[in-house]
Amino acid sequence: MSTVVRNFDTWKKFLGERVVQAEKLGMNEDTISKLAYEIGDFLDEKVDPQNPSNRALKELWEVGNKEERHTIARLMVKLAKRNA
Repeated sequence: MSTVVRNFDTWKKFLGERVVQAEKLGMNEDTISKLAYEIGDFLDEKVDPQNPSNRALKELWEVGNKEERHTIARLMVKLAKRNA
């Protein structure tokens, strides 16, 4: 498993850099949040979290309904952007 997903600070920085790149390519925040939702679904199904922070996010994702998961995705985009 990549170091990026093992360390939460590294993960936030990685995501932030991707958000900045997406914005430079002309994507708006809504589109980026929709992609974040799809990534969240993928990670929930395919990745076993390697640290307590990512484990907490996975557990929140699992108990959330679709609307709540979209909120988590939007919040992760904001958090990532702040850590870019």
